[in-house]
Amino acid sequence: MSLVVRTLSEQIFTIIRERIISGDLPEEQPIRQDALANELGVSKIPLREALARLEQEGLLTSQANRGFFVRSLGASEAEEIYELRLAIEPDAAARAARVATTADQDAAREALTALDVAARDALHEVAHRNRAFHLALVRPLGAALTFQLIERLQVLAERYVVQHLKPAGREDRAHEEHHALLDAWLARDEARVAGFLIEHIGATMVDLRAQLGR
Repeated sequence: MSLVVRTLSEQIFTIIRERIISGDLPEEQPIRQDALANELGVSKIPLREALARLEQEGLLTSQANRGFFVRSLGASEAEEIYELRLAIEPDAAARAARVATTADQDAAREALTALDVAARDALHEVAHRNRAFHLALVRPLGAALTFQLIERLQVLAERYVVQHLKPAGREDRAHEEHHALLDAWLARDEARVAGFLIEHIGATMVDLRAQLGR
């Protein structure tokens, strides 16, 4: 397959992924591939590649002879995602704070600045920027498998992040929590980093439990 086709598939993947996370594509309704291909001005081959990759990321499901569907948000899935994050992420971020270089610290600052800008000017980017910030706190650890697991959980959490931030005041709370977390991380205060993350992730899980009716 040509580089051009692979690049096109990547672009389609990004567009559809953003629509899923924002809620523009409805849940549990078949994706009309012909109409979507026409809208995007592409053939169905790179479109199917993008849809298959989105299924691998857990954002779509497929059924024989029926095609692809956007996965429904669910209380049980949210619970599992956030419980797994609680089990892995606080300790990983705390240990990463201890070994972070100056460049790592600068990257974390930049990631939080980008998140703040998105929250103010580009709400459709908030979930992605939130993921980038949380991953910046773990990356310095240099533990590839741990990082991959957390990244996977962050990808699955993005739609729940959007859901969680819908009620008024949630974005302000998240802003304060993120800045307190970064301050502790930059100070290499492992206990505070782990504690802040446990509170931050746990509070989000409690809120989602109420929102999703668990």
